[in-house]
Amino acid sequence: MNYSTKLIVALLTLSLFSIAGCSYRPSLPKLSLPNVYKIDIQQGNVITQEMIDQLRPGLTKRQVQYVMGTPMIEDTFNQSRWDYVYSYQPGGEKRQQESISLFFENDLLTHFEGDFIPSNAHTE
Repeated sequence: MNYSTKLIVALLTLSLFSIAGCSYRPSLPKLSLPNVYKIDIQQGNVITQEMIDQLRPGLTKRQVQYVMGTPMIEDTFNQSRWDYVYSYQPGGEKRQQESISLFFENDLLTHFEGDFIPSNAHTE
């Protein structure tokens, strides 16, 4: 065998081992390192009770957007529903999620449903 043939065989062997090594996944126990800082992860629209308390039937889409901000999900095929979603995961703990769906008819707010209720509904 000449030098170039040996080189080709060596490169092919090396590439086969590299490809085979990518598919091998040993089952290792989950490592938890002590004193490792894990960041808080926030995603979506922040939803507060004060924002919910300002919502009432008859508000225009523009007024709702002023109070709540731009919706996280606005369906292009269904303009009568806006969804606001907020999730929060404190460093390494379980994720918490809150959401609210707003429903419109003729560009006026008719009702909403989700994880929040207006404060005045607590007293009735």
